[in-house]
Amino acid sequence: MAVLGIDIGGSGIKGAPVDVETGEFLEPRYRIPTPAPGDSEQVIEVIRRIVEHFGWQDKIGAGFPGVVRRGVVETAANVSLDWVGKNLAAMIEDATGCPAVVLNDADAAGLAEMRFGSGKQFEEDTVLFLTIGTGIGSAFFVKRELWPNSELGHLQVRGKDAEHRAGDGVRQEKDLTWKKWGKKLREVLQVYDFLFNPDVIIIGGGVSKKFKKFGKYLKNINAEILPAELLNEAGIVGAALAAEESIIID
Repeated sequence: MAVLGIDIGGSGIKGAPVDVETGEFLEPRYRIPTPAPGDSEQVIEVIRRIVEHFGWQDKIGAGFPGVVRRGVVETAANVSLDWVGKNLAAMIEDATGCPAVVLNDADAAGLAEMRFGSGKQFEEDTVLFLTIGTGIGSAFFVKRELWPNSELGHLQVRGKDAEHRAGDGVRQEKDLTWKKWGKKLREVLQVYDFLFNPDVIIIGGGVSKKFKKFGKYLKNINAEILPAELLNEAGIVGAALAAEESIIID
């Protein structure tokens, strides 16, 4: 079964048709830079172009960087606040004529990683999945069930949002070594570990492919720490899964 997955981000919007039985892309990913300031009309136009690129006429799943309930955006991170209160699912359907399901982007990536990646081996555990890019996104799973819209990147760690302390954007902006940045990330993970006691923490997002460079500094954490396997494909795959299985967050 093929579903078009779309991952909406602050810097780029990307999509691909996904075989939801295997998690594999059926065509090469198509990416368009997110127009500034990333308001609803601009993003919907990009989504329409992605749908047109693939000649798509069936189900669409989309991950959005913010809290999403029943297709409605409640918060917006790294895109315009114009989104708050908009029904993104309905807007996609109106623009494309295709049925759409929308959820938080980290929740989407977590669904994919739990189905096809590092999380597939954990049936009875509590798993915290993190997408670390410019910011930090999070998805919680208890016995494989998703606790949606956790948004732990905004949890305060010593007076700062966790993502402003240890997001990859901080590493790049301050030109931190992997060792220095790894120690900042360790501090954030220690807080998550203390508050939520997960059995496993999976590190996803763009930095996951560099795990060997910083993973050795993630010490004194009770949870098992693993790198994600799906890298930057997870958001697209998980969004497609959510649409195929009609996972609508209440």
